[in-house]
Amino acid sequence: MKVVFHPEFYRVYTSDPAAEAGRMEAIVEEIKDYEFVEPEPAGEEDILLVHTPRHLEWVKGMHEVYGIALLAAGGAILAAQISFSEPAFAAIRPPGHHASPDSSWGFCYFNNVAIAVRKLLAEGKIERAVVVDFDLHFGDGTANAFREDERVEYFHMSGRDVNRIAEFLEKAEYDIIAVSAGFDRAKDDWGGLLSREDYVEIGRIIRDYSEERCDGRRFAVLEGGYNHAVLGKNVRAFLNGFE
Repeated sequence: MKVVFHPEFYRVYTSDPAAEAGRMEAIVEEIKDYEFVEPEPAGEEDILLVHTPRHLEWVKGMHEVYGIALLAAGGAILAAQISFSEPAFAAIRPPGHHASPDSSWGFCYFNNVAIAVRKLLAEGKIERAVVVDFDLHFGDGTANAFREDERVEYFHMSGRDVNRIAEFLEKAEYDIIAVSAGFDRAKDDWGGLLSREDYVEIGRIIRDYSEERCDGRRFAVLEGGYNHAVLGKNVRAFLNGFE
């Protein structure tokens, strides 16, 4: 399994919790034994697969954000490409699942997962996909991006019953599993719900269904998770099941 990361993601680009100093360091320190690969920034044509020209121009006007937001989208794209040969995890920021085609909020600017999935569809590499989101917050941006696209089904896990992910994956049809991996549902984070063992189980469920149903194609992209003391360990737990 490969980890997609770029040192630029250490940069503090805003004052929000997703951009805090030390957040990415906490993750990288825990998973540094994996093979790391660096992404290139997404192109504007990639962003426009999901977002409107108006939204692109709006983000472009935020000079501290625009470059790193392109790099984050590029990281998700690279993770999606890697997934055709092995699993991948994109340790990127800003997050993306609250970015709709023409608006965004919740520390998000471009919808990284949606852009990566839409690019695979546009290139004819897949015909159907599912997005599994286990962040504490519903990914309204991802749901909006695919609301009228029958090729992609979005699922957001609620509560603490990780088996709901298995129930969804059992019924859905897909050529790849994309994951919005948010860790703010953890017991010592904002949600106060999931244990480290729960994250292992979530990774295992996704791994098993991808290997059974879509030749192992799966990739995950970092979304939330804000308690630096436990964030890296929870990411590591997920990857232990996911790889």
